[in-house]
Amino acid sequence: MNTFWWVALVAVVLLALVAAVVDGRGRSDRGPRSRRPRQPVGSARPPSRPSRPSGPSGPEGRGDGRSPRAGEVWWADVPYEDGPGSKDRPCLVISVRGRGRGRTALVAKITSKHHEERPGVIALPSGTVGDRQGRQSFLETDELREVRIAGFRRRVGAVDPGLWERVRGLGAG
Repeated sequence: MNTFWWVALVAVVLLALVAAVVDGRGRSDRGPRSRRPRQPVGSARPPSRPSRPSGPSGPEGRGDGRSPRAGEVWWADVPYEDGPGSKDRPCLVISVRGRGRGRTALVAKITSKHHEERPGVIALPSGTVGDRQGRQSFLETDELREVRIAGFRRRVGAVDPGLWERVRGLGAG
């Protein structure tokens, strides 16, 4: 093989490697994605309206093109409370604000660690965050965060109406 073909072969291999890395970046701990509609979080009842079918990525990179709504649990890039940076974590959408590209949502973060000393912590049913382990989770309503709509990654489901009323009763909604 002459030099041209070697260079072309190396270029193709490098492009394939870059594409594989970009496609797989951050997915290693998420596991396979389910295509079935999810039931409301914390409820044994079926959803009141069917989920939208999954399709090509939406405007901000969400798999089904949906925007977050109050009362829904999403995985999102939530800012840290005590400094710069953020973490991909589950959260409950309290409200959505703004229009166009400047839209944000006020969220309450969900954690797997119970902080008994913090006010406004609500225990959630196992499996609320849609993880493979079905772990117990806790909603922290005492410190709300502002998240850009572009930071929302995956919708898990809507919380049970009783839980939503409890959150709103704490002044978070």
